[in-house]
Amino acid sequence: MGMVSEFKEFAMRGNVIDLAVGVVIGGAFGKIVSSLVDKIIMPPIGMLTGGIDFSQLKWVLKAADDSDPKHKIAEVAISYGDFINTLIQFLIIAFAIFVVVKAINRISRKPEPAPAPPPPTPEDVLLLREIRDSLKR
Repeated sequence: MGMVSEFKEFAMRGNVIDLAVGVVIGGAFGKIVSSLVDKIIMPPIGMLTGGIDFSQLKWVLKAADDSDPKHKIAEVAISYGDFINTLIQFLIIAFAIFVVVKAINRISRKPEPAPAPPPPTPEDVLLLREIRDSLKR
């Protein structure tokens, strides 16, 4: 089997296509959640906390130096506000995936199988029952 035909067989397998679709939809969903967090959720939270814009929160380790135009030194900072935004985005995505998986599991839940009928009774047991019943009469 040639390399091209092996690759074609691999790429056209159902699981690979499903995975590709999932990645594309996941990327689009991530952008939607980022917009939701940055534009809708964080502004009211910032207002409630006194106008703080979480994306601008940072811990400056070394301030920028613009005194020498030829040798500008950029600011060195830890942007923990961006981390807070990303953490909120992750929680929203995780919750949304949880809800979707729970709904899919509820829809695709298979009904309980009916209990198996009792195994057939052996011939000798049936014969003994007939003898017992005839003796009772």
